[in-house]
Formats: sequence, C-alpha cells, structure tokens
Amino acid sequence: GLTKEEYLAADDKQMVVEIGNDVFMEFRKDAGKIVGKLENKNVDDGRGFERLTMVIQGKSNVFDTDIFMPIIEKIESFIDDKSKDSVKHKRIIADHMRAAVMLIADGVLPGNADQGYVLRRLIRRAVRSADALGLKKSSLFWIADTIIDQYKDVYPNVGKQKESIKVAIDKEEQKFRNTLKQGLKEFEKSSGEGKLTGHDAFILFSTYGFPIEITQEMCKEKGISLDKTEFEEEMKKHQELSKAGAEQKFKGGLGGHGEMETRYHTATHLLHQALRIVLGDHVSQKGSNITAERLRFDFTHPAKMTDDEKKKVEEIVNEKIQASLPVNVVEMSLADAEKTGALHFFGDKYGEKVTVYYIGDSIDAAFSKEFCGGPHVKNTNELGKFKIAKEEAVAAGVRRIKAVLE
Repeated sequence: GLTKEEYLAADDKQMVVEIGNDVFMEFRKDAGKIVGKLENKNVDDGRGFERLTMVIQGKSNVFDTDIFMPIIEKIESFIDDKSKDSVKHKRIIADHMRAAVMLIADGVLPGNADQGYVLRRLIRRAVRSADALGLKKSSLFWIADTIIDQYKDVYPNVGKQKESIKVAIDKEEQKFRNTLKQGLKEFEKSSGEGKLTGHDAFILFSTYGFPIEITQEMCKEKGISLDKTEFEEEMKKHQELSKAGAEQKFKGGLGGHGEMETRYHTATHLLHQALRIVLGDHVSQKGSNITAERLRFDFTHPAKMTDDEKKKVEEIVNEKIQASLPVNVVEMSLADAEKTGALHFFGDKYGEKVTVYYIGDSIDAAFSKEFCGGPHVKNTNELGKFKIAKEEAVAAGVRRIKAVLE
C-alpha cells in the first residue's frame, strides 16, 4: 500500500526487506542466443528461506533467527575475554563454518584448486575470526559439532559423516596455524611502508597459505593500500605454470582403449561404489589413471585405510564381478541423470544430454551408476579377480589406490 516515494524512503531507512522477486521465464537460449520458447513457462520467485524466516520471526537480520542463533551461542560460550566480543567475527564464523560443514558432507575437502580452495578459504577466514575473538585452538571442531547436530535430521549425510567432517575442519585449522604466525610476521615486515605490493600478497598466498580475502582484510584494518592488480598478475603467471598439470586432470583417465584399459576402466566404477559403501558417502573421485597393467584411483578420504577396510572393498568388488552383472549405458537429460543419483565430478559443467553407465539390471537398482564416456565391458564377469596393490596418501584428504586385475 506504499507509494513509490514512500517505498524508496522506507528502503533508505532499511524498513523494507526484499524477500524475493518474480522472474518470468519463457525463452530457450543456446550459446547465449534466444532460439525459441520453452515447452513450459516458469516463474522463479527467488524467495530466500533465511530472509523469510527473519521476517516471520520479527528479526532485523538473519543471524538473529533460530537458524544461526544456536551457532552464535556456541561461539559466545568460547569467548573468555568479553572485550574481544565482535558481532562481525561471530557472524563470519557461523556463516563460513555452516558452509564448510555442508561442502565436506558433499565430498569436498580443503585443497588448492576448484571447490577445495573455496572450502579452504572459508575455514581459514573462520580461523582468523576465531583468533580475533580469542577462541582457543580447535574451537572450530566443536562449533562444527553444533552445526552438524542442528542439520543431521534434515540432511542425513551430514550426521553420518559427523566425525570425518570435524576431523577435516580441525586438520585444516592446524595446517593453517603451522604457517599463520610466520605469515603474520611477513605481513608486518612487508607492509611497513604503509602499502603492500601485489608480489608480497602473492608470497603470503603461496608460501603462508593466506587467501587474498584475508590479506585484504588485514590491509583494511591497518589502513594500508594493496596492489591487487599486481597480485592478480602474479596469480595468472602461477596458474599458467601449473596449467599443464591441470589439463591432465582425469575424466576418463585411459592411457588407451585396448581390452585391458577397458576392463580397468569398468573396474574403477565398481571400486568407487565399494569405497563409498565401506568408508562412507563422503568418498568422491578426485582423479585416476589407467594403463594396460593397472588402475590408479584417487578419492576423498581423511584417513589411511585399514587392512580390514581394504579387504572389505576387495570382497565387494569381486562379489560384483562374480555376480556377472550387465554393464548398461543410457543417454538422458542432465536433470533426469542427476535424479537417478548417478555419480559425477562435483562442479563440472555438462551439456543438456549426458551418458550414464550403470552396472546392474536396471538403473534404479544398479550397484553403480556414473556419468561417463566409456568404454566399458559388457558384463562384470569379463574383469577377472580384483586386487588392491597399494593404498597411499596423495594430498591432504586425498587417498590413492593402485589395483590390478588377475
């Protein structure tokens, strides 16, 4: 019932909160161009759950709702020196740790590339805010515990992986702390003249693990300038140097398309699912390499596999080989493929149509189903006996299995 002038005046005083806005969709685009109309017209309201909760509960911000308050209260319980209490830093920890918990539950682990680096930035910024509040080391471990308990009934995979999520967060905190003190000394030394060069910011990133957002915040707090353009140029050089390795990132991983490579490729599908059964749903493929002599499979997992776990994985794979399961392939829309629960690389971009290979009589009851380009054998009985030759660490939170078919 407000006039335009009244609405704008109220908006300036933050008396109006946008809950959502309607977007009417009726056109189909291809390569950035409108090529026709959609079969069904859609309305996207964009309604934000947290904003809606805020209004219903009569709060002025989302952090005062019962979505965030249990996390905020847990953080406050760790603050011994009340003079260090800070709304900003409490909100950063609550927001970043909730996101970190969900990412790890989906199989992401801290790293220096792709979604792993997004997670690393979230945790490391939360570490700095924890220090600003004077929280004891490893407090994030227990804050994550509260978040997991809050969401475990809504997202069962979060509850199932409770301990591994907490351990992954604690490991990343400790890893950052190993260089944090030295990095802060480097920052103080490099910023002594009232500015920080892009080169120095890059050294903080590459040597001490400081995400650029943290460096920017420290510069702002100290009232000094940062040459971000130079930093981005240094980053570009760094990315170009590592590009060759990135281009080798596994999708199919085949060294060739011969009979043995095809058998090993199919075996990786069985191995992937067996690992998820034995270790948990947090397991996701991080890469692989296949030759005519063996398969190498990289996957997310925070700890060394026990002999019993390796034995169980071998037993499951060999059981499925002996069961003579058919290997089927189907092409379907990306949306339908995702609905089947088929595994795929997190964050990868796919076309409107994808190919799904599934091992079993039907895609619904299949033992394994993954987005994949092939090739594969027709039946698991063509594989022979599966044997794990070695299991080792590749990087923080990433393990590698080397296996052979006998």
